[in-house]
Amino acid sequence: MNFRWLISLLVFATPSTHAGEPILSDETSPGVPKAEMVSAFLKKEAFAFLDRRQEAFEKIESKADIEQWQAERCDFFKEQLGGFPEKRTPLNAKVTGTLEGDGYRVEKVIFESQPGFHVTANLYLPEGDGPFPAVLHPTGHSANAKNRDVYQMASITIARGGCAVLCYDPIGQGERDQVFQADGKPYSSTLQHTLINQGMHLLGSNTARTMIWDGMRAIDYLQSRPDIDPKKIGCTGISGGGTNTSYLMALDDRIIAAAPGCYLTGYRSLLNTIGPQDAEQNIHGQLAFGMDHSDYVLMRLPQPTLIMAATSDYFDIEGAWRLFREGKRTATRLDFPERVDLVEPDTDHGFPPGMRVAAANWMRRWLLENDEPIGIEKVPVAVPEEELNVLETAAVLELDGAKSNFDLTAERCKTFAERRAENTKPENREALRKKIRELIAAREIADLPEPKVKKVSENRFIIESEPGIFLPAHLVSPGRVAGRLHQAIFLHGGGIEAALASGEIEKLQAKLATEVLVVDLRGLGETKKANSGKGFDELFGPDWKTTTLASLLGKSYVGMRAEDTWQIVRAWREISGNENLKPHLIAIGEPGIPALHAAALQSEYFGNVRISGSIKSWIEIVETPVVRNQQPNLVFGALREYDLPVLREMLGERLTFEDPAGVADGVK
Repeated sequence: MNFRWLISLLVFATPSTHAGEPILSDETSPGVPKAEMVSAFLKKEAFAFLDRRQEAFEKIESKADIEQWQAERCDFFKEQLGGFPEKRTPLNAKVTGTLEGDGYRVEKVIFESQPGFHVTANLYLPEGDGPFPAVLHPTGHSANAKNRDVYQMASITIARGGCAVLCYDPIGQGERDQVFQADGKPYSSTLQHTLINQGMHLLGSNTARTMIWDGMRAIDYLQSRPDIDPKKIGCTGISGGGTNTSYLMALDDRIIAAAPGCYLTGYRSLLNTIGPQDAEQNIHGQLAFGMDHSDYVLMRLPQPTLIMAATSDYFDIEGAWRLFREGKRTATRLDFPERVDLVEPDTDHGFPPGMRVAAANWMRRWLLENDEPIGIEKVPVAVPEEELNVLETAAVLELDGAKSNFDLTAERCKTFAERRAENTKPENREALRKKIRELIAAREIADLPEPKVKKVSENRFIIESEPGIFLPAHLVSPGRVAGRLHQAIFLHGGGIEAALASGEIEKLQAKLATEVLVVDLRGLGETKKANSGKGFDELFGPDWKTTTLASLLGKSYVGMRAEDTWQIVRAWREISGNENLKPHLIAIGEPGIPALHAAALQSEYFGNVRISGSIKSWIEIVETPVVRNQQPNLVFGALREYDLPVLREMLGERLTFEDPAGVADGVK
């Protein structure tokens, strides 16, 4: 590459600490607004993985092929959840009250899926003595969960059809709220699920682990009852309950009949429509591995599955039909074509009568061996919600000895303390560096593409870190100097404009003659998405969907931004013709953790390092229920192996770490 123009630029550039016009054009690539740059980059990779999975699926021919496909995905799924608790501890189940209904009765039930971790449920029992088949019913995302009228009505319809139904509160819903706002009101269910996931992600797990284990222990409870037939278990639910049903039916072979609703659509459709949703719906690395929504159906074959999808649902109906075809084709190869079916009410997202009746009839067919349909639903009359409360208190956390999901995560974090300590020993540092690089999914320097540089104006240019990723850069020179000229890279969470206005450059240049290259890492500054300041944006950052997509691909923002930082140095070395160039590194706010990783893993690239406004330890995230804007700097499974302090130790006296941020404050 010809860099003569930039060599001249580095020596004689006019000092400038004014941002001026944006460096990037409105679109980084045709049809890609710059705020969508990272998302578009990751979607392209996601679709390539989905294409690869589809090619592999089309090669399935035999029963042995199907069984291998199932086993590989089952093993991967469990691994990405972090495994399940080793022991099935006592349920300590209690019935706290009963209700009589028209053609059914209800028992109010509470049990412990883990010690001190309570699950609240309503057990709908048909008329008669039993033993009855039983259907697990995890509810969708609603604050009132099992008490909500639509979930009552679905449970009643199935119970009137002859099957018992255990309708229970998922974590963070109903009587199981976990996270509360300053005014004492609980956060919404989706926000609670994603807050819970922040610490679990760092331990190589997911909120889904808690949810799935709750469901598995709910089956244990059903099987412990004399009025339930332990060999005839089903599962149904819509929306978030559809997610839970999909996971449970894939991983627990006790579930004979399943009917997930208003969820299954496939990631190709999801990414082209509403994008990733709250944390439990996204399993780290699943797209890179080749596990799509349809695999939850395939993994359980030849057990029967009814896919329930609504015509106008925001979970795309076309995607539901595509995955139905995959399931139907695979079931046909196994000579059980009747065991995958689809029902499509002409409605939007919800649990309408047609879907409720379809679920009831599906359970009757496979659990009661009765193909006589129940016909038009006798519309159930829901009871006042408060009558279905299991507890007299407002939430399970008020019970003596109760544990929250955060308590369980903190306890689990401590079990890795010895391993983390062993890894920090000097003799283990090189092995740890290799492990860290794997965890953050950062490539070796030799595997990175050559960075490209484009001049925009006298002191502004663009570094293409990799195809499709463009980093705006602004050079601030002290002008003509006598003697040694130093170099520094300056990364700021607020972007180039905030960096130039911070006064940090003037302070540095007053001490040393220093060229300062101010750069926006991907997703920051000019390529940062607009922040609404509400809901998910407020708690997890405006790019939470993009960080989630990165996780689905097995990537991390920390790793991608560390690579950007190395690419900046490589570009500068090429530009200057000095392969030994070691710029100082300054990072304020959100770039702090990626910069720390970049310097610790590739220490020969940098001189002194200054990190400001960054958190001290990931363990603080595990121990704090409400954290803000930490999601971009999470690394899946990191706390199994290391924490941030060891990176600071690796840099030793070369590092200045100042003005640490609190995890609840929000990294700037």
